[in-house]
Amino acid sequence: METLEIMQILSQGEDSEHQFKRNINNSDALAIEIIAFSNSLGGKIFIGVNDDGSVAGLTADDVHRINLMLSNAASQNVKPAVNPLTRITMIDNQRIMIIDVPKGINKPYQDKNGVIWVKSGADKRKATAREEIQRLFQDSGSVHADASPIHNSTVNDIDQNVFNRFFKEEFEESPEDQGIPLINILENMNLAKNGELNLAGMLLFGKNNKFKLPVFLVKCVCYPGKDVHEKEYLESQDNTGTLSEVFQQTNAFMNRNIRSLQGEQGVNSIGVKEIPKIVFEELITNALIHRNYFISAPIRIFIFSDRIEIISPGHLPNNLTIDNIKSGNSNIRNPVLTSFATKLLPYRGLGNGIRRALKAYPHIDFIDDRDGNLFKCVIGRR
Repeated sequence: METLEIMQILSQGEDSEHQFKRNINNSDALAIEIIAFSNSLGGKIFIGVNDDGSVAGLTADDVHRINLMLSNAASQNVKPAVNPLTRITMIDNQRIMIIDVPKGINKPYQDKNGVIWVKSGADKRKATAREEIQRLFQDSGSVHADASPIHNSTVNDIDQNVFNRFFKEEFEESPEDQGIPLINILENMNLAKNGELNLAGMLLFGKNNKFKLPVFLVKCVCYPGKDVHEKEYLESQDNTGTLSEVFQQTNAFMNRNIRSLQGEQGVNSIGVKEIPKIVFEELITNALIHRNYFISAPIRIFIFSDRIEIISPGHLPNNLTIDNIKSGNSNIRNPVLTSFATKLLPYRGLGNGIRRALKAYPHIDFIDDRDGNLFKCVIGRR
């Protein structure tokens, strides 16, 4: 990090990736700062800097003392232990220390009292909500929402006809031919455990999802203008059922609420849809497969006169960025769903869905809202 870059950061003030400390004398306080950064996206702590970004400086004794404190805090007061890096630099002839805390790979991190801390803008706070703590485990890859058990569910919650049809197409024989109970087949397919279905099993083959999974639906609204309106809308629909059924309902809603363009075709032609169907197929499938199911909220789709918005719960996972996904990179958030998606949805599982959508129709923007914990696709309408 060059001096000019450091001065620019100090002039801009604290944010979710940069924290200023005049000095620090408490290892517990230092550990909390490290934990919050580790549980979020990582960041840098500038010691010897006032809250307003002005340089206060550190003595050589300060640097020695803080280095010892940091070593103790990172190994003894942060669970699991982390390894932040330090750098001493001179700004305005004053010595400052920069502690670089990487994004953690063993989340959630907690202090010696078992408290989990996360960043909240430029500040920090305790993580107390169950869903938020689950998402931290999810970030580390140690737990997946689609493998979570649906309590009080049984094999009777499976739509037997839907599952039998899938099984015959996939394995060329019926479940009855296996000679074992259906619940054992489901467990062998990672769709159930200990007699209960998991979320993937319900989403893929459940027959009562409208009641069993009331928040995991797709809410669609078509508005006549460019803004959300409480009372004026052209059509509204809540799509529920299995993932395949939700996909079909959502795709149909979007296609019947967009225009057909005549273009160079004859007057008797039905015209061509203003947005190619592959765009909806790819983006709806991505929303259903890659959304964060630890968040109890629906996918929302708004059709406006000038754009279409697909809003999925959960920002991009781990280190993925918008540029990454445009280049074909992917991160499997729901591995069980993903393993079945290629068989039940128009999903190839190669990380190229976004690229195919953009190739067919370049007028698509993406917004990774980490503060709002959502991901938005905005499709411009011609």
